[in-house]
Amino acid sequence: MFMGKYGIGVILIFMILVIGVMKPRFLYPSNILNVLTQISVNCLIAYGMCLCITTGGIDLSVGPQLALVSVLLGQFIVVRGMNIGLSVVLAVLAATVFGFVNGFLVAKFDMAAFVVTLATQLVIRSIAQIISDGQGMSMASPAFKNIYSCTLAGIPYPIIYMVVASIIMYIVMHWTKFGRYVFAVGGNVNAAIASGVNVFWTKTLCYTISGLLAGIAGVIFTSKTGSAQSNIGVAYETDAVAACVLGGTSFAGGIATAPGVLLGAVIIGCIYNGMNFLNIGSYYQYMTKGIIIILAVLLDMVINKKNR
Repeated sequence: MFMGKYGIGVILIFMILVIGVMKPRFLYPSNILNVLTQISVNCLIAYGMCLCITTGGIDLSVGPQLALVSVLLGQFIVVRGMNIGLSVVLAVLAATVFGFVNGFLVAKFDMAAFVVTLATQLVIRSIAQIISDGQGMSMASPAFKNIYSCTLAGIPYPIIYMVVASIIMYIVMHWTKFGRYVFAVGGNVNAAIASGVNVFWTKTLCYTISGLLAGIAGVIFTSKTGSAQSNIGVAYETDAVAACVLGGTSFAGGIATAPGVLLGAVIIGCIYNGMNFLNIGSYYQYMTKGIIIILAVLLDMVINKKNR
């Protein structure tokens, strides 16, 4: 019972201590800030993914949405010379619209979320490549780079974005009627319908929010790299899924917590950072992430079986 409730926190503390003993520099404040900055993009994506998984679905199109936002920012700011604020809003809006399309198809026609978002993944990536013609574009504007590189009282902006998003998601998921509807739909959709829950709009809004958060993540990532590219965001959906399942989000639906997703993203970030400190190659990092997802899903199945 204790591990089911606090297990992720115990795992995180244990992992940090082990890596810290092996590589003391891992625990330096500068490195901790670096880890938290690096995970900000994945954390935002994971919150949207969490909503979709909690309703019994999944969103595989989040990676290409980052690429779409990136190339649109390049077209708006560099090619057309538009205002940065307006460009950001329009680019994020484009990702949000695709999120709405995902939700509409899943909710209206009861299509499998895996199939729908896999298809839109291909469509969105293709649109990004068509717009950019497969070419990268430098985003040299200092004002745009400040979105990622600026700090407030020594705290990088990406961490602040993540904290604000975490607070908002906690309120939305655990203190609003919409949040209760999300858990109800994922827990038992027939019971939710009988209780008067609007399943269509609940699911549609979940995927729309996922698109919105992926769009914001795309802005942050593009500001970080300083270039607009159509090939970014590859396999980012797997990092988001890993953060969700590590954070206790159940693929059976109806079970999730916002703090759990944050901790899951931190664990993923610590694993990557720790492996870099230990000079472990990227191939082993991918393998480790895959094993972690399998083990987390297996643990979720065992816990659900015991609960039943």
